Amino acid sequence: MGERVGIEVSIAAAEAAALCDVDVVAAYPITPQTHVVEHLSELVADGHLDAEFVPVESEHSAMSVCCGSAAVGARTFTATAAQGLALMAEIVFIASSMRLPMVMFLANRAMSAPLSIWNDHSDTMMVRDCGWIQVFCEDGQEVFDSIIHGFRVSEDPRVSLPYMLNVDGFTLTHVIEPIEFWTKEMVQQYLPPFKPLHRLHPDKVVSMGAFGMPEVYAEQRYAHEHAILQSRPIIDQAWDELAKITGRKYSSVEQYKAEDAETLILAMGTMCGTASLAVDKLREEGRKVGLVKLRLWRPLPVFELRQALSKAKNVLVIDRAVTPGAGSAPVASEVRSIMYHEAQRPNIYSVLAGIGGRDVTPDDVVSMLNTALAGDVDDYHFFGVRG
Repeated sequence: MGERVGIEVSIAAAEAAALCDVDVVAAYPITPQTHVVEHLSELVADGHLDAEFVPVESEHSAMSVCCGSAAVGARTFTATAAQGLALMAEIVFIASSMRLPMVMFLANRAMSAPLSIWNDHSDTMMVRDCGWIQVFCEDGQEVFDSIIHGFRVSEDPRVSLPYMLNVDGFTLTHVIEPIEFWTKEMVQQYLPPFKPLHRLHPDKVVSMGAFGMPEVYAEQRYAHEHAILQSRPIIDQAWDELAKITGRKYSSVEQYKAEDAETLILAMGTMCGTASLAVDKLREEGRKVGLVKLRLWRPLPVFELRQALSKAKNVLVIDRAVTPGAGSAPVASEVRSIMYHEAQRPNIYSVLAGIGGRDVTPDDVVSMLNTALAGDVDDYHFFGVRG
């Protein structure tokens, strides 16, 4: 096994990308992502990583460079956050529709206005339908492992789709945690050389990103949808093989003290750690409460979610993004949708918390649950809003 060190999660993420021997890094600095690409630029400048670091003038250009580098067969990495993702969103959709493998580290941050540099999930929810594989991380070890997993899945010729890693800004990106590094031999055993299905090359001319008439556009969208749905077995297989190498087992949906739970809390990212402490407290009080951790956001693990939630009487879904005008929050809306036709359908309560980086404690999660079960939550509830 590799060495276990205390390190800032952003720096560890950069080291993981470097261990994957990325060929191109194109990025523009934005808080709270900057430490990732700063460290990668240092690794390139100091000769520790043989790669092209492209300091572009904007995030739109960063994703454009990534599309070009992936199209010629280069292993490609980038990182961004919030408004940076908004600026590159045009090309984010193009990257997935053109089936270009790459990995993006998204330091989740609240969208302006008002201007905020703190964490919530409004940036990633803005592009939830962009056609990328999307994974959420709870801790630094998951971040490190998921970058390597991301390249393994994204570059698999059966997938050939970009991979977005969601990492809560500051809450996770800037903390120091003990992380077990992979050795170079472990990475080489797990991650084969990138061999793209198609590549731009002057000796074998191909067209990419061509104009799509109405006669072909719908078929392309169907093929894209089919591709991301068919990526599930490869995602799971890559997690299984990661477990054989590291001993750490990941899955799309994970449960904590949920076997006999009458009430479940569903969360993503670092909120899961907070919720697990709330579950411990409630269990000490004799209440049958458990946690469902949703790691894989796209493709949505519908079967696994139904299996996990159908046995409960109540489900509290904690969202960290507002969907103005929808009358519901994004994750809760999808959970309600997939459970609608189930014979055993739990009561699903939607709570918004941690918006714009506001602290959420285990006691807050307990309070959210008590409020919901008391019948004080309609379609959804803003927790802790003053006034």
